[in-house]
Amino acid sequence: MLETLAIKNLALVDALQVDFEPGLNVITGETGTGKSMILGALNLILGERADKSLVRDPAEPCTVEAVFQTGHAAGLADRLREYGLEPDPDGRLIVKRLLAASGAGRQFVNNSPVTLQVLKALGERLVDLHGPHDHQSLLDPAFQLQVLDDFGRLGAERTACAERFARLRELRSRRQALDADPAEAEHQLDLIAFQVRELEAADLREEEEAAIAEEQAMLGNAQALLQGAEEAGQALTEHEESALNRLAAARQAFERLAKLAPPAADWKAEALALAGRIRDLSAAVASWAHSIEGDPGRLQWLDDRLAVYEKLKRKYNASVPGLLALLEKSRARLRDLQTRGEQRRALDAELDAEAKRLEAAGLALRRKRTPAAARLAKAVAAELRGLGFDKAGFDAALQPAEPQASGLDALEFLFTPNPGEPPRALRAIASSGEMSRVMLAVKTVLADHDRIPVLVFDEIDVNIGGHTARRVGEKLAAAACGRQVLCITHLPQVAAHGAVQFAVGKESVNGRTVSRIAKLDGEGRVEELARMLGGRDSTRVALEHARGLLAQAAAGRPPKRTPGRAAGA
Repeated sequence: MLETLAIKNLALVDALQVDFEPGLNVITGETGTGKSMILGALNLILGERADKSLVRDPAEPCTVEAVFQTGHAAGLADRLREYGLEPDPDGRLIVKRLLAASGAGRQFVNNSPVTLQVLKALGERLVDLHGPHDHQSLLDPAFQLQVLDDFGRLGAERTACAERFARLRELRSRRQALDADPAEAEHQLDLIAFQVRELEAADLREEEEAAIAEEQAMLGNAQALLQGAEEAGQALTEHEESALNRLAAARQAFERLAKLAPPAADWKAEALALAGRIRDLSAAVASWAHSIEGDPGRLQWLDDRLAVYEKLKRKYNASVPGLLALLEKSRARLRDLQTRGEQRRALDAELDAEAKRLEAAGLALRRKRTPAAARLAKAVAAELRGLGFDKAGFDAALQPAEPQASGLDALEFLFTPNPGEPPRALRAIASSGEMSRVMLAVKTVLADHDRIPVLVFDEIDVNIGGHTARRVGEKLAAAACGRQVLCITHLPQVAAHGAVQFAVGKESVNGRTVSRIAKLDGEGRVEELARMLGGRDSTRVALEHARGLLAQAAAGRPPKRTPGRAAGA
């Protein structure tokens, strides 16, 4: 249930807090006092888009905070964990929304930041909110079909149809693409075939380009390289003053010295070893120089080969790895274009098979929808009898339809407000007062089925009064058994059935109008009902009438039960 709703800096509200109770909570007040702000604040909590113009003082953020008691609903706790939120051990859920005049906003669940999508997903499990214009959705056949599937718990079967339909649509899209402009397809075939031939003929290899560039640089500088190699050879072994000759002189000196100093023998041996390494180094330089004693034909080949790489890189604006990837992609596209006939035949077979699978899924859904439609019609008709339609008829008529994501059926709600008349489509005959009651009946049936813990009705009683208003109040009180119901109403006959009543008023503070809300005690409630009955000035007759309404409502009010757990438990 919704325990507390706190609002700050929203339209006429500077700051207020409402502590709701189990059962039927009614909210009353004169037009323009700010009752709609309760609904607006709840919409913000449920993740709806915010209107920044509602921020009362642009210098301060608008804040709405709601505290729900969800019990230990396993389904909701699991959903919270999916979003990375830790459930409260006491089953409380605190939702907070902040909105700045600039339009920027933040939202939190149990003090953790969340997205609006998360807020909306959680809100759908906690609150079912019905505003004064929502009954128009009841005229939409798609909405009616969704009502039936929700009532029949046919979500899995409907999802199966949606998946089959999505797959069928994907296959059709691919089939249509194959039948696209043949001339364009032929042009693409020629273009890509040329591209593949060009890249294959180039025989590109990722490691080759660097090796070619290195060899080309070496052959292109052969003169300088050979000169350097010759100079190195002269310095090492070939010149009179080469390192090898100078080392020979040192070795002779060590030989003479060894007769006088024994360590010189070791030095002589080391000089001999150095002489061997110098000869090896000189030989290596000479061999390397011999390898670059250039072949002009080889240099030309290297230049031409490197030009191929450069040309293709510029043409396709890609590196060598990119060109190789392009070649593979082009080969695949070429195969695709060359096998269009085979693909058409394969797709036609797959389309036929998928259409049969969709039909099978749709028929399976229909077999469950048919009895569910009869049960739904019976349940709504029973609710309508409790709302003043003692002899009205209601039916949920299924008809075959073209395959779609929702299956193979169309649904039409049929309504007969008066006996002796043939059933007709609800959208063709219902007045706004009738629509409000039909919607209340449908909401009540679905609420009993889905166990959404909080139902909110804003002026569900529009365009009704008298005896019918009393019966609507009774129905709302009955709907509040096992769950919490919030109802904004202008009718005293409805308000009298509330387990608790709140009155919204407005006053001027520092030259600005602000809304206030207060829970009514016994006598305060009598006075508010009398105002609703007789206008601003409560007469003795109006006060007695108000007491009578309260007594009558109390006598017929169902016994209290503990509010239900959150949907999804």
